[in-house]
Amino acid sequence: MKQTNILLQSDTNELEIVEFRVDEMDSKGNLVPCHYGVNVAKVREIIRLPKLTKALNTSDSVEGMIKLREKVIPVLNLSKILNKYSGELIADRVIVLEFNNLMVGVLVHSVSRIYRISWKNVEAPSSAVYSDQVTGLVKMEDRIILVLDFEKIVAEFCSSSALKPLSAEQLLESGGNDRTSKTILVADDSPFIRGTMCSALRGAGYNVEEAVNGLEAWEKIQKRVQQAAQDGVSFRSRLQLLITDVEMPQMDGLHLTSLVRKEDSLKELPIIIFSSLASEDNIRKWHDLGAQQILTKPDLPNLVKYADQYTV
Repeated sequence: MKQTNILLQSDTNELEIVEFRVDEMDSKGNLVPCHYGVNVAKVREIIRLPKLTKALNTSDSVEGMIKLREKVIPVLNLSKILNKYSGELIADRVIVLEFNNLMVGVLVHSVSRIYRISWKNVEAPSSAVYSDQVTGLVKMEDRIILVLDFEKIVAEFCSSSALKPLSAEQLLESGGNDRTSKTILVADDSPFIRGTMCSALRGAGYNVEEAVNGLEAWEKIQKRVQQAAQDGVSFRSRLQLLITDVEMPQMDGLHLTSLVRKEDSLKELPIIIFSSLASEDNIRKWHDLGAQQILTKPDLPNLVKYADQYTV
């Protein structure tokens, strides 16, 4: 299954998710169905588990390696990662994910179907109920589908994909500029990724405001527009840069970008899209929507450099 990224090229504020199950057994030995989802844009294909080769010196959650058209990729066991007791249940389906310039397989018990939904129908999870491995939930008639944060999950086991904070040397290299009067709004639904970005920007001296999704970011921008008008100053004197993810509950980053570009008072606000889905085709489309720069999520060391460029 190869997705076309149609929804990633526009501001429809919709996504397609693949629903799959990673079930568990309760204390009485009864099956407990557990429903999860992942954005189709991250899914390269879905296959039956082929011959598996054990990997050496890896986490217990790394089931092994498989060969997929001359490429060797790691396979993660989601049951173990999600701390499930699966008893004798056999996970023999592999969802092959591709993002952040890497490919990885995840073992699941079954895959059902693809749903096209509005981001408005994806709710942010409550931290009191769900772990930081979940970025959203979709309420169906008879079940709840939890959308997993695969960027965080994969980063914990594949060091090449991890977002690494800037080192002391890198922060020192980015020094020399007084950034204390400049404010950046960062919109990302993943606390893991948002925190890493904001720490880098704050470490470089920027004032940073956070939003957990595009809707919250849009509301914050509108309030700043109103306040700037009341104070008789330009909006750019209050906010110098917007950095946004693409995949977010309620409103995605593409729809947010489109809304910003439709407002005359906001046309000069620079926008950086920071996403693991930045393929060559998507980059072109996102530029057409009005983004000045598109970065991939392993590209964190360049974040301060580009922030400097667009907050001048």
